[in-house]
Amino acid sequence: MSETTTPIPENGTVLMYSTTWCGYCRRLRTQLDSEGIGYTVIDIEERPEAAAYVEQVNGGNQTVPTVVYPDGSAATNPSIAQVKQALAA
Repeated sequence: MSETTTPIPENGTVLMYSTTWCGYCRRLRTQLDSEGIGYTVIDIEERPEAAAYVEQVNGGNQTVPTVVYPDGSAATNPSIAQVKQALAA
C-alpha cells in the first residue's frame, strides 16, 4: 500500500474525515459552527484514498471523525475543547 498524502488545512481551520451517517461527525460539525471554526469535510465513503489515510492513522480502522490540524497532526473523535486547544497551540 502506498503512502497517502493528506491535504493540510489552513491555519485556524481543520480537515474532517467523515461519513454521512456518523452522529459524532454531525455533533462535531455543529460545535465547530457554533465556535466559528472553519472546516472542510471529506467523506471517506466517496474517496478511497481518504479512507486509506483514516485507516493509516487509526490502526487500520475507518474511525470517524478523524480531524487533521494545520500542523499535520491528526486526532480521532476529538472534543471541541481539544480542537480549540490544538488550534491555539
